[in-house]
Amino acid sequence: MPVETRSATHAPSMSSSRIPSGPRRQRRMRKIKDEDIVAQKTEVKMEPEVGEKREAPESQTSKETEAKKPKTEEADTDSKYIFTPGVIERGHIYFFYRPKVQREEVHSMDDVSKLHLLLVPSSSESFSVQGKSEQSKDVSGADADEMNLVAQGADAAPPPESTTTDKKHFRLIIVGKKKLPDPEHEKHAPIWATVIFVGENLHDLEKKLEGRTYETKTRGTRHTPPVRLAGRGVYAIVNCRGNVPSRNATHLGYHLSHPTEFGDVQKALGIHIASSFVIQVKNPKAEAQTGQRVGLPKSRRAIYSEDVMKHVFGRGEKGRSSIGLRFTNCNCIELLDHEGAELLLIPARTGTEGNDQSLGNGRGEALEEVSRCESEENIEQISKELAFNKEHFPAEPLKGEWA
Repeated sequence: MPVETRSATHAPSMSSSRIPSGPRRQRRMRKIKDEDIVAQKTEVKMEPEVGEKREAPESQTSKETEAKKPKTEEADTDSKYIFTPGVIERGHIYFFYRPKVQREEVHSMDDVSKLHLLLVPSSSESFSVQGKSEQSKDVSGADADEMNLVAQGADAAPPPESTTTDKKHFRLIIVGKKKLPDPEHEKHAPIWATVIFVGENLHDLEKKLEGRTYETKTRGTRHTPPVRLAGRGVYAIVNCRGNVPSRNATHLGYHLSHPTEFGDVQKALGIHIASSFVIQVKNPKAEAQTGQRVGLPKSRRAIYSEDVMKHVFGRGEKGRSSIGLRFTNCNCIELLDHEGAELLLIPARTGTEGNDQSLGNGRGEALEEVSRCESEENIEQISKELAFNKEHFPAEPLKGEWA
């Protein structure tokens, strides 16, 4: 009996099921091609074709952009606090002493309670030497040399102090030991000083320095006398570059206009006609060394910005302690504009020649010239430039007499 078999129409072959023929095959191939194109568009391209713009991953792009971004803000901060040689401030300086409580009269240092320095910075205007320079065309010899020295150091010479405004920036500094050390005999005897008051209104300063009466539980009514003015002159603060960075120094030099002749008061307080000191600023984070009882408590110390602590004191720099330097130069005058700033005054030199050596570029001569021109001012003018009531502050010490 014959074996029944399936017709070709009912038994499709393997080859026909895998590779369709004719129009069907063409449609399937087109579909596959379209799917490949869509996949290529949605897929992240690992290697772009020749001529096609490369696109970096988003994270990499942001990092590169940040790296290429100009660091102008950081550079400005660095330059603001970097040690730059030259005059960083000039102005007028005043020396006051305050008698002890209940001492209405002072006869010696035993009756003195405190010594204050008052710094009143000047504007950017300088002491005018234009008229002197014009006259120098017809002079020669020593006079011409003197004029050249003044012109050379004019950046340290302040303009005359105004007597018509009470709005002036000032710093009141209290000096330790009630007297200044003598640069001639006490070169290695630095003293502490502290900025105790910073302001913009001279009437606030007057209230700080005038006398006051107060009550105590144990001693009853007590009276603190007003301060006495013992000296007035001009000053300049100059950054001087050393042969190595560790030899850089900040100098404060002054030359008195009042008094022109010294008495017992100025000698006892250690005030000279002209003198200079090296200024160093203490790191407020630095504690006193073992065995020392100096400096302010933490609550009264200056609070500097993070930029100052980093760029001036060097906090966080490799090779230094976590707080940075214990003392530093006055890289920027901002360091002195904080109440509670602790200073170290190191005696340097005395006299005009000494100031020339400390401040450089004939600045000692310039300060001397300005103080000489201003020495003709009377007590009333000095009181006006400080906006003080002259009746409240005895003037005898300017003549060298205790009061």
